[in-house]
Amino acid sequence: MAAFNKIPDWLDTMLENADLASDQFVIATSNTAPAAEGSDPSTDGNGVLANVTENDYTNCSSRNITTSSSSQASGTYALVLADIVLTTSGGTLGPLQYVYVYDDTVAVPADPLVCYYDYGSEITLADGETLTIDFSATGLFTVTT
Repeated sequence: MAAFNKIPDWLDTMLENADLASDQFVIATSNTAPAAEGSDPSTDGNGVLANVTENDYTNCSSRNITTSSSSQASGTYALVLADIVLTTSGGTLGPLQYVYVYDDTVAVPADPLVCYYDYGSEITLADGETLTIDFSATGLFTVTT
C-alpha cells in the first residue's frame, strides 16, 4: 500500500483560497523523490505542482478526481474523493513512484499540492494496464474544530 504524505503548504491554501466542495482535484505522477526536486514540494513554501517533475500523460486516461462529498458533522469536516483508475492506452505511463493530488482550480498559488502517495518503488504501466488510486472512504483528510 502506498504511504500517504501531507503537503504542509496545503493548510494555508485550503483556508485562504480553496472551495473544497467545487474545486477540481487532479492526479500528477512523478518518479523523482520530493527531496530530489530542485525545490522540494513537500517543504514549506514549495507546495505547488510547478516543483514536481511530472511524467508524460500522452497515453494516460483522465486524471481528474471526482469529489464524493465535502461536508462536516459534529465539528469534523471531511473531503471524500472517489477512487480513480488511471488507464494507459497506446503506450506506457511511467516509471512513477509518487502520486500527487493537487487543486487545479486555485489560482494563487497556482496548482497547490494537497498530498502525495509514495509507492515505495517505481511502477511502469504498460499499454492497457491500470493503476487504482484508492482514497480513504472516511476522507482524503479531515479537519476537526
